Amino acid sequence: MSYASKSIYAALPRTQRGQPLVLGGDPKGKNFLYTNGNSVIIRNIENPSIADVYTEHSCQVNVAKYSPSGFYIASGDQSGKIRIWDTVNKEHILKNEFHPIGGPIKDIAWSPDNQRMVVVGEGRERFGHVFMSETGTSVGEISGQSKPINSCDFRPSRPFRLITGSEDNTVAVFEGPPFKFKMTKQEHTRFVQAVRYSPSGNLFASAGFDGKVYLYDGASSDLVGEVGAPAHSGGVYGVAWSPDGKQLLTASGDKTAKLWDVETRQVVSQFVLGSTVDDQQVSCLWQGNYLLTVSLRGFINYLDVNDPNKPLRIVKGHNKPITALTLSEDRTTMYTASHDGNVTNWNAETGENDRVEGTGHGNQINGMRVCEGTLYTCGIDDSLKQIDLEGNTYKPEHLKLASQPRGMDILKEENIVVVGSVNEITVSKDNQKLSALKVDYEPSSVSCSPRGHVAVGGNMDNKVHIYELKDNKLEPLTELSHLGPVIDVAYSPNDKYLVASDGHRKVVLYSTEDYKLANNKEWGFHNARVNCVAWSPDSELVASGSLDTSIIIWHVEKPTKHIVIKNAHAQNQVTRLAWVDNTTLVSVGQDCNTKLWTITPF
Repeated sequence: MSYASKSIYAALPRTQRGQPLVLGGDPKGKNFLYTNGNSVIIRNIENPSIADVYTEHSCQVNVAKYSPSGFYIASGDQSGKIRIWDTVNKEHILKNEFHPIGGPIKDIAWSPDNQRMVVVGEGRERFGHVFMSETGTSVGEISGQSKPINSCDFRPSRPFRLITGSEDNTVAVFEGPPFKFKMTKQEHTRFVQAVRYSPSGNLFASAGFDGKVYLYDGASSDLVGEVGAPAHSGGVYGVAWSPDGKQLLTASGDKTAKLWDVETRQVVSQFVLGSTVDDQQVSCLWQGNYLLTVSLRGFINYLDVNDPNKPLRIVKGHNKPITALTLSEDRTTMYTASHDGNVTNWNAETGENDRVEGTGHGNQINGMRVCEGTLYTCGIDDSLKQIDLEGNTYKPEHLKLASQPRGMDILKEENIVVVGSVNEITVSKDNQKLSALKVDYEPSSVSCSPRGHVAVGGNMDNKVHIYELKDNKLEPLTELSHLGPVIDVAYSPNDKYLVASDGHRKVVLYSTEDYKLANNKEWGFHNARVNCVAWSPDSELVASGSLDTSIIIWHVEKPTKHIVIKNAHAQNQVTRLAWVDNTTLVSVGQDCNTKLWTITPF
């Protein structure tokens, strides 16, 4: 067997209220960049479903920027480390690693000749540093500001200048090389969130939490004037220049983005991008013909200059860890749910997606299943809800559960939903509770077989509990003992096998005839708890995903053969798996990404 990565449906940017997000643009105009957790995500700007993920940082990455040549990317993380890596090779070979400041890096800027770099942030002994990108040698000092620095930029033409925007409400100007502090500009009355030079370097703009945007002369740093008065009614998080330097795009916490004429400093058009707190705009990017903004919920808006009322496209998805995954009955649509309770549907082939509307759980979803045009979800608000798939919205009615649900499955013939909660197993249909079985163990997962058998994983007692559904009630059949907590259970589509995974690193295959070990096989190649198992539609392959970040594919007929997909979700655990068809596996993980793999059997 062998495997290949088929596609990555990437995570959205990880946003934080009150924090500007930095988008990076490719000088060649093809891609744009942002960060989520330990990952740097590179997306094709024309077709954002084409993505690549760089995962070599060991802690949270805050910012990534292309070099002006386009051959390298520099990314800076929470610990103050900068990694410079190449964009040409698929492996993204590391060129250099430096540790310029001792704290979170918030912004990076390259000099136009690719040779120098400035990084700023929240260091313990200094808030920024300028150095040579080849050697790390210092070429100046970032001083003169008394609080963390949020933004920086390099003048793209000679004489070189540096500008930084700080939480002490000032913009600092540096001349060099070597770069020395020249002056501070004190027009802003609140934190300065973004500073950017125009493409020619003749002007620079600063934006702050006071809702104001100022323009300065690029060479002398004299104030040219204020854009709008003020530009926005909320804090301004980002500014981006048009390629010709004649217009400016601003993104604000007042939930709008605005386009300005630089010469008159008047508004050209206003984009109203929603009305809730989640619609605050925390970043913007102008790349070629594309104008992008990012909202607090992580959605990426492609603005339409000809029609400010509606974005051309909104890229949706998840920016929190994904906790649940299931497929439509024809397996063409994938449904994912995240830690924050959001549900997204994806076209398995193209990656086109949309978020489910309506009032959902509002917090973590632990189980999802599709049956007859309805998606059932159970969340830790102790409820079982339904989503109307055609309308892509939650139905108003729901079933209250006695305790927190851990897993669920559906007996499709009769449309009966079985939910395993902390201290009971509920059997329901059409939002009506048919029966409830109190249990003295904590269910972790549920799987229903077509003939009415129900397997429930035991988290505390290390057992798989097998029940039979008779007259809508669960009657105990047998128990299967494991050496660790049973985490996931799944019946094969042909109902010949049951597979169970546990906290003792094992994947165990049982025959459903007598619930004895099938093929005398316990598979034990994982190095940590096995979180999830999934069957291929032909019942020949089992995929298991683990806390050890790997996925292993097992073959039922050839139990000694398997393949390992290491670091399937970078340095993050795999949370759920499903098979789109007999050769396509989909996995989701703590890294918020949805990945498709091509599996070639023997």
